[in-house]
Amino acid sequence: MKKIIIFISVVLCILSCDKELDIEPQGALVEGVIVYDENWVDLQLTSAYGILDGNPGYFWAPASNWALGDVASDDFHKGSSIDDQPPLNDVERFSAGTTNIYATRKWESTFEGISRTNQTLESIEKAIEGGVSEEKLIVFRSEARFLRAHYHMDAKKIWNNIPFISEGLTETPSNEIDAWPLIEEDLTYAIDNLPENQDDAGRATSWIAKAYLAKAHMFQNDYAAARPILDNIINEGPFQLVPNYHDNFNGEKDNNSESVFAVQNSVNDGGEGFINGNRGNRLNHPYASDAPGGGCCGFFQPSQNLVNAFKTDVNGLPLLDSFNNSDITNDQGITSNQAFTPYTGNLDPRLDWTVGRRGIEYLGWGPMPGSRWIRDQSNGGPYVGKKHEILKSQEGTISAAGLPQYNAINTPLIRYSDVLLWRAEVYAEDGQLGEAMNLVNRIRARAANPDGFVKNPNGTPAANYVINEYTSFPDKEYAIKAVRFERRLELASEGHRFFDLVRWGVAPQVLNKYINEESSKRVYLNGASFSQGKSEYYPIPLDAINSSGGALKQNSGY
Repeated sequence: MKKIIIFISVVLCILSCDKELDIEPQGALVEGVIVYDENWVDLQLTSAYGILDGNPGYFWAPASNWALGDVASDDFHKGSSIDDQPPLNDVERFSAGTTNIYATRKWESTFEGISRTNQTLESIEKAIEGGVSEEKLIVFRSEARFLRAHYHMDAKKIWNNIPFISEGLTETPSNEIDAWPLIEEDLTYAIDNLPENQDDAGRATSWIAKAYLAKAHMFQNDYAAARPILDNIINEGPFQLVPNYHDNFNGEKDNNSESVFAVQNSVNDGGEGFINGNRGNRLNHPYASDAPGGGCCGFFQPSQNLVNAFKTDVNGLPLLDSFNNSDITNDQGITSNQAFTPYTGNLDPRLDWTVGRRGIEYLGWGPMPGSRWIRDQSNGGPYVGKKHEILKSQEGTISAAGLPQYNAINTPLIRYSDVLLWRAEVYAEDGQLGEAMNLVNRIRARAANPDGFVKNPNGTPAANYVINEYTSFPDKEYAIKAVRFERRLELASEGHRFFDLVRWGVAPQVLNKYINEESSKRVYLNGASFSQGKSEYYPIPLDAINSSGGALKQNSGY
């Protein structure tokens, strides 16, 4: 599929880019040149899938939403140095403006994806008019409508007040609407008309569309609507947890049973070697030539608050209220040639698949050496990310030969653990505490599998991993807190945290508390604050408003 995307991009440019001043939009179809048949529709649909990786927004519009979803939370810092990518400093301080490149490029990429889905839908109608059987095109139409829902949904959680762009429109519609019903309409159509399985990995199925519809309901706090869909997926769907947590982030095990929907990344695939790789994370590698990524560029560093969240008590359970009372030992201010002893207290083993920390084995690259892999410890802290990195044994195969910043680890958008935790959340909100606990324990039981621990070269666990299942959720408040905490541990660095805090209605208190505590370590956070209402959604890009002819209105507070 990725190779086809390169071809389709070239074809579309031939059709519309031949004159520098031609105002025909890039990718627009020129009547009389195209043969509207089943093959052309499939090519256009593939092009619509191609925007899932965030391009043409490049690393400013990553599919994972690491910038707008993780750096803007209590989980990650921008990292690197204070003067590199300064617009990301504003994202981390909740002060992104109407021209912030991370928000504007994400807008452009998202609505480019919507445009391509609508072009596909328009071509389907032309193909039917030309005599192609509608029955042959119904799956393509369903995939296009699923993708249109995906892109609108991504925009909805980022900006909230968005226009819904359907096929055939000639002017930008108003964004003073509730887009959720239209998103749900596309997803319902997809559920009704998509097959349960597809031959090509990464293409939409009815099960994937059901997971998205459940997610749409969760973001509206419509637990009654989410409940039967989640039950159907869990009881009858094709997904299951993989035995080892890290299998979800191993490029050799992409599209496993836990992957509900993921961006399909590839390298060394006959194209330019890297063009289809995970470009959204190309800045997020340790800052050293002997590390994965080849030294570029030290961004996306975990917070101390996140690291502390992985502490466990004597029973192997999270410290839900007191986790941040003291810090897990770190090597802040200690050079790599100075002695350092890692933390010896109890830890959840998922920490060391999520965070690279001094003295702990790092995916076959040896023990993480500390400050030598950090661009500026005083700015970003002592930790590096890990889920998006290759094993040492995969160098040049799962990473692009000669361009190690790019790799073929898929970008997970929804995992089955995500689905299970949504259902646990609904159970907790409904007061069904035992059922909520059982689902959380399924997640924790997998994490507790010793075969899945980070290991030293001699096969022993790399740290003191102590994790167990809950024996009770004593009340509803505790259950909700435990489920939300489990989401943080299980899904850290996958782009969900900020949006979860907003949909739960707790972002102001959680993030202002975080700023107050973390600013003693990261001084650039001093003076930052999260404003209820305004900070929960990003500003509509100024260029989008200016080019909308007055249709788009700015979000409140900007």
